Amino acid sequence: MERKLRILVAKPGLDGHDRGAKIIARALRDAGFEVIYTGLHQTPEMIADAALQEDVDLVSLSILSGAHNHLMPEVIRLLKEKGMGDVSIIGGGIIPQEDIVTLKQQGVKEIFTPGTDTRDVVKWIETNIQPRSL
Repeated sequence: MERKLRILVAKPGLDGHDRGAKIIARALRDAGFEVIYTGLHQTPEMIADAALQEDVDLVSLSILSGAHNHLMPEVIRLLKEKGMGDVSIIGGGIIPQEDIVTLKQQGVKEIFTPGTDTRDVVKWIETNIQPRSL
């Protein structure tokens, strides 16, 4: 039997609005994934450490503060540094289209903008993310 995907949902930076992250976490849990939600005001280091400790397959970052161009690549860098370069990163939030292109070039697998149906996020994950090899 294949193990369930483990997904870390995180709110990096100083953004204090976490309703969207909680909605995503609940939708992913309802879809059968194992979900760990870190809470607000996480540094990239805290997120990478949590990803390592929880042995996750995917990190989902919710950013509304405008700091996505710094925070997302920094989480990717720290995961690679910790030997977890095979962990996929997705993001959500208010992110301009031109930044989405750049973030994907830097290794972010997908960006979901406000208004995306949670079922579309679940379907994307089911189609594109596999459990990491142990």
